[in-house]
Order: sequence, then C-alpha cells, then structure tokens
Amino acid sequence: MRARLAGRTDVGLVRERNEDGFIVVPEHRFAAVADGMGGHMSGDVASALAIDALREFYQKTVGPDRTWPFPYDASVSEEENCLVVGVRLANHQVFDRARSCALDAGMGTTIVAVMFTRDARRVVVGHVGDSRCYRIRDGAIAQLTSDHSLVSEVTEIAPWLSAEELQSLPTNVITRALGMAPEVAMDRRTLDTELGDKYLLCSDGLSGMVSDEQILEIAGADTPIESICARLVERANEAGGTDNTTVVLAVVEATPDEEGPTVTG
Repeated sequence: MRARLAGRTDVGLVRERNEDGFIVVPEHRFAAVADGMGGHMSGDVASALAIDALREFYQKTVGPDRTWPFPYDASVSEEENCLVVGVRLANHQVFDRARSCALDAGMGTTIVAVMFTRDARRVVVGHVGDSRCYRIRDGAIAQLTSDHSLVSEVTEIAPWLSAEELQSLPTNVITRALGMAPEVAMDRRTLDTELGDKYLLCSDGLSGMVSDEQILEIAGADTPIESICARLVERANEAGGTDNTTVVLAVVEATPDEEGPTVTG
C-alpha cells in the first residue's frame, strides 16, 4: 500500500492575512498543518516558522547517515522519532523568535501532523493545539485528536456541566501550542491503517465552520483528493469563511510496487 497526499489553504472571507500553513513531504510520507494563534501578534510568522523548521528537518536530517539534533529514541519507531524531533525543533524556532523579538512576543501556533510507514500499513498522528486529524473509514468519520483548548479540556474533566455552562466558556483559548514554552508536549498515537482510509488534517477554520457530517459527505466521496481539498475549503467559505481554512488529505491506496510504496502529492 501507499499513501497519497494533497493540501490546500485559503485566507477565507474575513481575515486580511492567512495565519495557516501546511507542508507535504511525499518522499517521507509526511504532512502537517499549522494554525497561527488567532488574536496574537504575528500568528502568520509563527506558523511559517514552524512549517519552515519541519521542511528543513525533513530535507536535511531525515534519512540514513544524518546527524540528529536530539537523541534518537530506539524504543519507538523511526516515524515517531521524526514527528517528536521535528515538532520539538519547530517549537524551539517559534519560542526563540517570540522571546528575542518584541514585535513577535506572545505568538504561537498549533500543529497537527501525520507520518506513514514505508508500506503505509501504519500511521503516526501527532498534534499540539486544536488543529485536528480525522479518519474516514467504511463510511464513518472519527476524530483522532483531542483539542488542547479550554472548552475541550473542561468538557473532559467536568462532563456534568450543562450545554449552557459550556457555551459560556471562551472558545478561542488554546491551552497548548508551539512557542508557549521552551519545550512542548505533543500528543501522539500510532494506528494501523486499512486500504481506502482517508486521513484529514485541518485547522479550526474547517472544523469550526463545517460539521463532521458535512466533512464526511465531502471527504468520503470517490473523487480525486485534490478536488476534495478544494471542496472542503469552498464549503468553509460558504458557511461564512470567518477564519483561514487549511486542509491536507491523505488516502491509503493499493500499489503494484512490491518493493514498497511511493507517495505523490
């Protein structure tokens, strides 16, 4: 099997700047979406720094006989090591810039990323913040990440709260993001894949404007993934487009290559 990826980002209908960013690295079966923290200075700078750090890491570090900037953890897979180290580097870039430049003080960014094994039979999902990863399988959609947001975490620790009480909480408070501290804790999980799976990474410009059911209707269609990405962004704009919207879609498909999968995107 192999994983094929595509992505799209759009400023939306209200914002003047696009504070989102994404990266697809086909040769390493890797992709990520970053969302600069809304309401903070230089959110676009933060997301761009994070994406650039990941791009440089995969270009210059990942592969045989390369020198890693942090110790390699032999107890976990290569893909897990890549996600942990890449996000750690991205966090350092954002934190150092925010600390050294007064104009960028307080900036931050979310990140959600996936990396598939060479045979695409497993995928590692990592995230910090409220950008999400969904899986579409057998006509159903499942959210694979838990938002690092005030609303989500209060819901977890106080499930008895009423809908009215939850609605009174501010919806834009992120409890974890790149750039907030010298080190960052990334949630990650490794999952078995199945032929036909689709993995959707998105900023909250999509998840905040389009319901899971609508996402499933669009992303579950048997159409090219590039067209699906375009339609998801279009649907978010149809719903108001009040935020930037970024999506990356990966599909697990069959390949005749017995030596291992390739990724195109």
